[in-house]
Amino acid sequence: MAHIQMEEDAKKILLDIARKSIEAAVKQEPMPYISCDHPGLQEQQGAFVTLKTHGQLRGCIGRFVSDIPLYQLVSETAISSATEDPRFEFNRIKPSELNRLEIEISVLSTLKLIQNPLDFELGKHGIFIKRGAQIGCFLPQVATETGWSKEEFLSHCCSGKAGLPGDSWKYGDVEVYTFTAEIIEEKHSAAKPQTKQI
Repeated sequence: MAHIQMEEDAKKILLDIARKSIEAAVKQEPMPYISCDHPGLQEQQGAFVTLKTHGQLRGCIGRFVSDIPLYQLVSETAISSATEDPRFEFNRIKPSELNRLEIEISVLSTLKLIQNPLDFELGKHGIFIKRGAQIGCFLPQVATETGWSKEEFLSHCCSGKAGLPGDSWKYGDVEVYTFTAEIIEEKHSAAKPQTKQI
């Protein structure tokens, strides 16, 4: 099924759901009841939620495959990004950060296995690398933010995400998948500093 660009009202609903879910989790308050009848948000699509403060990464968690509607997955992954990202186990998001927190939702296409690991477009495609139980992924925007070449993009994903040697993508026992993402961001009047998202 071809990916149809999301309507603006659907994007606003997802951002509102993500923010309310995060605020309740960080403040350790009861979770709000999440309900949504927007037809565009009932599909079972994968999604990642990326959180930043002043352009610095503060959490990023998601799922490629979902068995629940998109709006529910965004709520769950937003909470996980704020409270479960292992990189920030000892530096969780604090209530005082919430008014500066930048939320970015990536709604994902299905994964596509590629035979040639270099058969993708930087900035358009994300990559998912798998060898046995070892997996790693980069969202499409990581290439734009870092300025990496295709080879660097693949190598950093192998070594930094999948725990594999950096050149593993060159060998046949490693599967490389591509995907696209529709990026949904909150609109801020002040210019946000650019930084790497790893």
